Amino acid sequence: MSVDEKGRRMLTEFREFAMKGNVVDLAVGVIIGAAFGAIVTSLVGDIIMPIIGAATGGLDFSNYFAPLSKAVTATNLADAKKQGAVLAYGSFLTLTINFIIVAFVLFLVIRAMNTLKRKEETKLAEPPKPSEEVVLLTEIRDLLKK
Repeated sequence: MSVDEKGRRMLTEFREFAMKGNVVDLAVGVIIGAAFGAIVTSLVGDIIMPIIGAATGGLDFSNYFAPLSKAVTATNLADAKKQGAVLAYGSFLTLTINFIIVAFVLFLVIRAMNTLKRKEETKLAEPPKPSEEVVLLTEIRDLLKK
């Protein structure tokens, strides 16, 4: 087998692998997940955190930090990081809220999918209704038993 034939065969095998349902579904899921992550980040950063900040006196959580060095005298996180070590707990708080929202939305999606799956399984599990002929024959049999 020549190198050219091996290359073609490998490309054919790769194409078959890549076009299988699971691989394509995974790729679509990753792309949608990335877009969904950006939406949730915007929801948390642009809508939820400003509301929480306004409720707590207009403070911006992303700038909450604790200096770990006496050299840090800045009042915002970016300048404080330049001056020395800081514990940026505001960023952590924002990311934690982001994670909780993503996890909750995924929970709702999976819960809905499981509910639909259970409904479909119960439909499949129900025995088919007997035909009219079978019902009539059953009634005749029951009458003859009496």
